[in-house]
Amino acid sequence: MAQHFRLLTEQQVQSLLPMGDLIAAMESALARFSAGEVLQPVRTVLTVGPSRAYFGLMPAYVPNPGSLGAKLVTVFSGNAAKQLPSHLATILLLDPETGALQALMDGRYITEARTAAVSAVSARFLAKADASTMAIIGSGVQARSHLEAYSEVRALKDVRIWSPQPRSRERFVSDMSGRVAVPIRATVTAEDAVRGADLVVLATSSSTPVLAAGWVSPGAHVVSVGACRPDQREMDPELTARARVYVDSRAAAVVESGDVVLGISEGRFTVSHIKGELGEVVLGRVQGRTADDQVTIFKSLGMAVEDVVAADLVFRRAAETGAGTELTL
Repeated sequence: MAQHFRLLTEQQVQSLLPMGDLIAAMESALARFSAGEVLQPVRTVLTVGPSRAYFGLMPAYVPNPGSLGAKLVTVFSGNAAKQLPSHLATILLLDPETGALQALMDGRYITEARTAAVSAVSARFLAKADASTMAIIGSGVQARSHLEAYSEVRALKDVRIWSPQPRSRERFVSDMSGRVAVPIRATVTAEDAVRGADLVVLATSSSTPVLAAGWVSPGAHVVSVGACRPDQREMDPELTARARVYVDSRAAAVVESGDVVLGISEGRFTVSHIKGELGEVVLGRVQGRTADDQVTIFKSLGMAVEDVVAADLVFRRAAETGAGTELTL
């Protein structure tokens, strides 16, 4: 028997997934994961070719209401020369009752947006209530989506951006100034951006630290979304060792996150240094910030449940509105 499924482009996905709704969906997904309701293995990763490109397979199943699917994600650093994004992804949704294909959709935007939405959840639960000064290290798609997401959960008053190329950071200021009603300025150094900020986002492709411990103010909340391999780190290990560290998945963090894996292997701390999963904080099972002068860190690796829940939300809205293209396999 033929399988009928819905095909959705990046533009269609984006139109059906406003950031405010996505943040709410991610908060629920994180809680359900930490409550043990989600079936999700640590992702399978292949290293491809001499450039050591990244190919990951990320399946997940969420019951009641049921959603089943997988994301195929690639990171090819040489894509810029070919006019392609370095990060590409496709998400497949399957009928949880039959296993039949339900939808095939672009996953690049979902990856970009859900990552920022999860970071915004961390800011909601771990940052100081009056946090309003934001530093972003990086100027790519994650930097942009994080500014949009943080604008949903905090009343931002000052945003500083730094990345290695002056042209890139100036373009960021120009592009984003028209999208969010917040003063944005580029800084000459990363230190200039971070000092005095109570919200710090690291969205880089660097495999070595871009953030020094001495730059970070007491009470800051730091989110790291880069350095997703066990031999990479974005943060000064001294900072990671003295801060309250939270992760999306303990199981993934001790295998994939260099900021955690290297710190443990160097004897700086043990696995117990991870205070908890963000979903446990959402559920009230683990304590978040306990004082305004504490530095909190959320190390984000990204989880399949985030992709599948976001894609399921898109699919349900597409079915209601008729968006996308109905195809037969």
